[in-house]
Amino acid sequence: MDEPLKNLMQELGNAINDSLSESDRIAEAIGEIKRAGYDVFLVLEATIGFNKRDDGEGTSEDDSAAEPERKRGFESAGKVKFTTQDHRFLRALKIAVDDEVR
Repeated sequence: MDEPLKNLMQELGNAINDSLSESDRIAEAIGEIKRAGYDVFLVLEATIGFNKRDDGEGTSEDDSAAEPERKRGFESAGKVKFTTQDHRFLRALKIAVDDEVR
């Protein structure tokens, strides 16, 4: 991996960490959990992918007119099973989860 990309990835990681550590909502939620008598362990994992574009990709208007834009989407590899504790945790973070996934 080239050095400029490593630096950009490090900067992205720092920006994400800064955003989380400066979030008043996260600090409040963690504070309430601690006041309720619990220790808090928060581990977040992010998967970030990089694809090197071909030289000149997206720079010519002629290319975009000749080739329709590809739509990108995500496909599920399977079903996810959440425990009751998982649901409580996600709700505390204001993340909605469909009930049918349980």
